[in-house]
Amino acid sequence: MADKSRIEWTDATWNPTTGCTKVSAGCKNCYAEKLALRLQRMGSHNYRNGFRLTLHPHMLPLPLHWKAPRRIFVNSMSDLFHPDVPDDYLDQVFEVMEQADWHVFQILTKRPERMAGYTSRRYAAPNPPPTHLWFGTSVEDERVIHRLDALRAVPAATRFLSCEPLIGPLHELDLSGVAWVIVGGESGRRRRPIDPAWVRDIRRQCRSARVAFFFKQWGGAVSKSGGRTLDGRTYDELPGRIARRSVKRVLATA
Repeated sequence: MADKSRIEWTDATWNPTTGCTKVSAGCKNCYAEKLALRLQRMGSHNYRNGFRLTLHPHMLPLPLHWKAPRRIFVNSMSDLFHPDVPDDYLDQVFEVMEQADWHVFQILTKRPERMAGYTSRRYAAPNPPPTHLWFGTSVEDERVIHRLDALRAVPAATRFLSCEPLIGPLHELDLSGVAWVIVGGESGRRRRPIDPAWVRDIRRQCRSARVAFFFKQWGGAVSKSGGRTLDGRTYDELPGRIARRSVKRVLATA
């Protein structure tokens, strides 16, 4: 819901839904849940239901009012492909994203099977997926590595992987069909430690597969406290093969 974001790999966030339910170990210390409950206590209307899944139709037109191109993280406070989000509401969200083609929309889910099913119907031949829609899934450890196979079933020009919070090693990632990998450690009082060897191994795999590597943070008591330098430098790589001129403009001005 913000036209500016402190998340390093995006420019803005847009939450046509809020709230979620936990599906894997990466959800244990969910930052969005904590923030939603805090906003509920502060009286924010959009968080009146706390972290229960809630649709916000009034938020749908927001990207259409942002005239300057942005990378937009879709549902930083929810999961667009939660089973309780109706298909007809997904249709409305996608209609806005397709219309606002001067932006890049970064759609991240822990439920890539539903993402694959929905997008395969929406973008069945001869209707190719818009290149300004980037589709990603979260893989926090090897217990959910199967999500990568579902992600590959998504018809997309750009697919990405979020290894955040990284809570275990990912030794043998099949990065075929993936253009971008984001890695980050967990934050907060109950954060689980990240091993630098895990990060370096993912970086090595990205180099071998010629995939862009983005290191977001080490984590800490707060998200920025551990910094984001890996072996003396930062890694801010973005997907390199982007067809649309409007998308190139976003990256050039970000």
